[in-house]
Amino acid sequence: MSCAFSKFKYSALGVRLYSNKVLGLFSTTHKRNYAVSTEEPLKKTPLYDFHVENGGKMVPFAGWSMPVQYSSLGVLASHLHTRENASLFDVSHMLQMRLTGRDRVSFLEKLVVADLEELPVDNSILSVFTNENGGIIDDTVICKHNDHIHIVSNAACADKDTTHIRKEINKFQQRGGDVNLKIIDDHALLALQGPKAASVLQELCDKDLSDFMFMTARHLNIKGFDCHVTRSGYTGEDGFEIGVPSPASVHLANLLLKYPSVQLAGLGARDSLRLEAGLCLYGHDLDETTTPVEAGLTWTIGKRRRKESDFLGAEHVIPQIKGGVMRRRIGFIVEGAPARENAEIYNNKDELIGKVTSGGPSPSLQKNIAMGYVKSGYHKLSTELQVKVRNRMQKAQVVKMPFVPTRYYK
Repeated sequence: MSCAFSKFKYSALGVRLYSNKVLGLFSTTHKRNYAVSTEEPLKKTPLYDFHVENGGKMVPFAGWSMPVQYSSLGVLASHLHTRENASLFDVSHMLQMRLTGRDRVSFLEKLVVADLEELPVDNSILSVFTNENGGIIDDTVICKHNDHIHIVSNAACADKDTTHIRKEINKFQQRGGDVNLKIIDDHALLALQGPKAASVLQELCDKDLSDFMFMTARHLNIKGFDCHVTRSGYTGEDGFEIGVPSPASVHLANLLLKYPSVQLAGLGARDSLRLEAGLCLYGHDLDETTTPVEAGLTWTIGKRRRKESDFLGAEHVIPQIKGGVMRRRIGFIVEGAPARENAEIYNNKDELIGKVTSGGPSPSLQKNIAMGYVKSGYHKLSTELQVKVRNRMQKAQVVKMPFVPTRYYK
């Protein structure tokens, strides 16, 4: 990946033009998340004033006012900075929850596809909440601790997720189960992402991070603040998501920004980074009509879970693992103009076979990339396709994801 950076030459004008393209990707991809009621004021994270003071361009996102970019760096430059150095993202809008009670593991296993029983303590796992038809209610990162389970899911699904979980808790408790849910609303969540993230955080905390592996979690003392930290993120890079008490969040952000390698980054760069990493965005690449198998997330279904088939919708999902599905999520390179969400995908006989769910320019590859769903059979690597963009057919080819190699600390 460093080779792509070393070959990347651009003028100030080129950066502005390319940044506008990537920002256009964000605006197009997230237009449904912009749909907020004018009668309800946008929610603000504990760092809202901090963003404004630092030149953040604030936009409505899933009912929150969030920075899409900053005056100091355009989207393209911010994206590349994350790949080469480290960027700080405010992700406090995400839904943070804590499950307690002696039956918390067995309860949550009814709602998600992960094998939480076998998950080691202080480890995290990506999973999905499923509905009774096997569709994906939301994707989530679950961290198992000695006395509780820590859950982070999408801001756009917060109301839906909490309603669903509380409904299932009530039924579980009526059967004698011991489980309780707490919404964590007194902590901000900061994501420090990039190859220099670890060296920066190491200077601020009291423990050696060399054995702190990808998808594990710890409570760390960061300059006197007790923080819940997971080594994970949404960029494909090494990094950390730091849960910090809200009153201390601005102070911690300022401490991190004292390092020259750290710059603020917004939703625009976060979206292009996650697309390069082949990571799904809920409401676009995933929804309640899509199963984990169709989405290419079969690997999230634990071996024991497949055998016991006791999560919601398992009777629909498990047969798909062996029996196959009618459509599959793919990644592909597009020639010509970027292919945006809902662009139609055709085979070489001009037959409609699917639609784009996410797409836009890849700053790292200097190519246009996209994800979408196509009829099974057209998902195989190197398959030649066509995408209709602005009423013109453009060539495309199925490629392996992630588009850009991930650099997780394993």
